[in-house]
Amino acid sequence: MTVKSNDSADSFLILILPVALAITFLFSTWRLLLAIAGFTLLLNIFQRYRWQKWSQTLNPTFHKLIQENQGRITPLDLAMRANLPAAKAKRYLDYKAAEFGARVLEPEDGNSGYFFVTAKTLGSIFDDSELPFTLPNPESEQKIEVEDLPESTKNLEQLTHLQSQAEQMPLGEADHSFEPTHTQEHLAPDSLLQSELAKRLAVNSSTVYKHRSNPDFSEWSRSRDPEGIAWQYSSEDKRFFPVAAE
Repeated sequence: MTVKSNDSADSFLILILPVALAITFLFSTWRLLLAIAGFTLLLNIFQRYRWQKWSQTLNPTFHKLIQENQGRITPLDLAMRANLPAAKAKRYLDYKAAEFGARVLEPEDGNSGYFFVTAKTLGSIFDDSELPFTLPNPESEQKIEVEDLPESTKNLEQLTHLQSQAEQMPLGEADHSFEPTHTQEHLAPDSLLQSELAKRLAVNSSTVYKHRSNPDFSEWSRSRDPEGIAWQYSSEDKRFFPVAAE
């Protein structure tokens, strides 16, 4: 019985000894640990303050680039304009992207970028979009007389009447009496909206919006156009026009 009690006492001492040493260490060095924690906290606050002051000096350059590039900016643009290291420029843009909720652009040519939505770029997107069609009110529908139909509708009715007469004629007479008078040719449209050009190039409307200000937009659109037509954007008309072949 005596041996068992000694073993339990030794086990208790082994467990309590590290705890006692830790309490003794903390009691003797708590001032030093508190000083280290306070210094670390003050250092972080000072670094954050320096970063905010430095960001304020860089904000005018950032705002100017956003206006010039219609909301699109890359770390290389900022590094070249403000003479900054690449890592610092990217860190600044990451900070601004998180602050304003910017969208990170996919690296199409090897350089990633950011897209900041401003009132100017948002208005340009709305101007290039198609207006929604309004559905007619069923209660306001009225019966349309034949005399009130447009000329094209009357011609369509006349053509239908001629076709019905041609079906009743003998085969030989119908072949000579009903012949087309005009041939339709497939011509390229004079101009297109952004959504229309995106449908023609089989891409998204936002993709056309991103590429339209690039110098190589004509070659880019030619490579995707089903007829090999190059297009250029007119900021005055808010439309895309085909480039005349040289």
